[in-house]
Amino acid sequence: MSEAQNFTFTHKEIAEALIKKENIHEGLWGIYIEFGIAGANINTPPDLETIIPAAIVPVVKIGIQRFPQPNNLTVDAAEFNPEVK
Repeated sequence: MSEAQNFTFTHKEIAEALIKKENIHEGLWGIYIEFGIAGANINTPPDLETIIPAAIVPVVKIGIQRFPQPNNLTVDAAEFNPEVK
């Protein structure tokens, strides 16, 4: 059997892992992704001789942010990372 080459996660699974990593025990939290933007001239197929302007949109940061209401991105920290007393 071959070894896995990648694993995928839902938005909520990523939020759950990050609230546990940051030891957060309350509030609604969801993922946060910050994008950058840059421009460049790129060569295009099929001959790679034609140059066109293009936008490059890198992912700069990935994190979590607090939300005031639940939505499809949020997890409740009290439920997924309850404080142990």
